[in-house]
Amino acid sequence: MKQSLELKIGQQLSMTPQLQQAIRLLQLSSLDLAQEVQEALDSNPLLEPGEDENKVDASAQSLDDKERDQINPPAKPENSPSEETELAATNDTAAEWNNDIPVELATDSSWDDTFQHGPSTNNNHTDHSSMESNDTSEESLQDHLNWQLNLTPMSQVDQLIAENIIDGIDNNGYLQVDLSDIYQHFQNASEQALHEVETDEIEVVLRRIQQFDPPGVAARNLSECLNIQLDQLESDTAHLATAKEIVTSHIQLLGSHDYRNLMRKMKISEALLQKAITLILTLNPQPGASITPNNAEYIIPDVFVEKINGYWQVRLNGDNTVNLSINNTYAGLIKRADNSDDNNYLKNHLQEARWLIKSIQSRYDTLLKVSKQILERQIEFFEHGEMAMKPMVLQDIAEAVEMHESTISRATTQKYMHTPNGIFELKYFFSSHVSTSDGGAASSTAIRALIKKILETENQAKPLSDNKIAKLLENEGINVARRTIAKYRESMGIAPSNERKRLL
Repeated sequence: MKQSLELKIGQQLSMTPQLQQAIRLLQLSSLDLAQEVQEALDSNPLLEPGEDENKVDASAQSLDDKERDQINPPAKPENSPSEETELAATNDTAAEWNNDIPVELATDSSWDDTFQHGPSTNNNHTDHSSMESNDTSEESLQDHLNWQLNLTPMSQVDQLIAENIIDGIDNNGYLQVDLSDIYQHFQNASEQALHEVETDEIEVVLRRIQQFDPPGVAARNLSECLNIQLDQLESDTAHLATAKEIVTSHIQLLGSHDYRNLMRKMKISEALLQKAITLILTLNPQPGASITPNNAEYIIPDVFVEKINGYWQVRLNGDNTVNLSINNTYAGLIKRADNSDDNNYLKNHLQEARWLIKSIQSRYDTLLKVSKQILERQIEFFEHGEMAMKPMVLQDIAEAVEMHESTISRATTQKYMHTPNGIFELKYFFSSHVSTSDGGAASSTAIRALIKKILETENQAKPLSDNKIAKLLENEGINVARRTIAKYRESMGIAPSNERKRLL
C-alpha cells in the first residue's frame, strides 16, 4: 500500500474550555461547588465574594394549580455578574482593556495554555472562638470498654489479653477475632511470659469483658449475644428459661418465623411461645450500636418547593447559593496594549473570573428550569403524595428545556429539593412506568408506595404473598408480574411473607 498525503475538509465537535468548566460545575454538589469556589478565591485575585443581598432571588418560579402553563419567569439577581455591570464598575482605564480580552477561545485551545494559575494561598488565620468546639469528639465503643477495663482489677497479662479482645470488637459489639488467633499472637510474642498464656485463660478474660456495659457486648454470634443479656436478668423473670432455650437451640427457627416447628420441637403452646418471644424482643441484637457514635449526614436542599396563596412556587435556596464579583481595584490596574508579565497575569485571571461567574450563573439557571419542569409534571405528587407520582424520564425534561439528556442528568445528580412531603434528590422524580388496564401508565414509585400501603394493613398472622399482592394491584387496574412485586419489595427492604409472619 502506497503512502500519500491528502487534504480533507470536515467538521468535528470540540468543547471549549468555557463549556467544559460549565459542565463540570453543573454536576458538582453544593458542598463541592463551595469548595471549588473557595479554591478559586484563594488563587484568583480578580475574584471576591459578593454582598449577601446580591444572592439569587428565592422566589424564582411559581406554578398555578389551574393554569400550569403560566409560570412566573425566574427573577434575576439585582447585581448579576454580567459583562455590562463589570464594565460600569471599572474605571475608564479598565474599560479600554476589557474590549481587547476575547470572549471565546479557539476550540482546540486548552485551559492550561490560556491561563497562568497563581499559587494557592492558605488561610493561616485561626478562629480561636471555635477551637473548643472543634476539639470535642464522641466516645467510641472501644473507648467505652477500655474505660471499664481500667477500672477492673486484672493482672498485667490478663489486661493485655483484654486489650486484644476489645480491639477485635466491631461497632455492633460483636467479637470478630477468633480466640485461637489471639492465642497464636501471644505464642509469637517476644516476651517469654506471654508464651505461658493458655486458651482457657483467654476464654476467662472474654467472659469478664462480656459482663461490661452494654449488655451483650463481645459476643461471637447472635445466640451468644442474646444469652448474655438473658443471663443478666433476674432469675425470677417470667419465661426466662423458655427464652434461653429458644435463643440457644432454635435461633434459626425463630429468625425464619417458623413458629409451628418451633412449638412442635419445644412442645409448648402458642400462648407460651408468644410470651417468650415478647421477652426476647426486649433484648438488643446490636448492643454496640447504642455506644458507637452516629455521625449524621445533613442534606442541604438546593431548591425549595412550597405552596403560597394557592400557587406552587419554586425557588433556589438563597443560603446555599454562591455569589462572586470582580475585584475592581485589581481590574483597574490592567493597562491597554501592555504585554508585560504582570499585566498578562491580571488579564488572564480576569477572563478566568468572568468565565467562573458565568458558569455558576448558568448552573443556577439550569437547576431552576429543571426544577420548574419537575414541579409542572409532578404536580399531583406535591398535592397527594407518592401514590400520585407519574412516570417521567430524563428525555421528557430535556425536550421541555431544550437541553441534552446528559445535561439533565448532571443537573439532577446530588441536587436536592425540599418539599412539603420531605427532602428528595431530583433523581427521585424520574421513574419507569408500568402499563395499566385502561391503556395508561403508572409510575414505579407510585406502585412501590401502593405496595407499602397494602403491606401496612395486612394481617401479620397471615402475611400477603407476592402473588396475592399482584392480584390486588390487578384489581386496581395495574398489571404487575409477581417477580416485579418481589423486586419492588426487596428495594424497599421488606422481607418476604414467610419472614413477615408474627404471632404478636
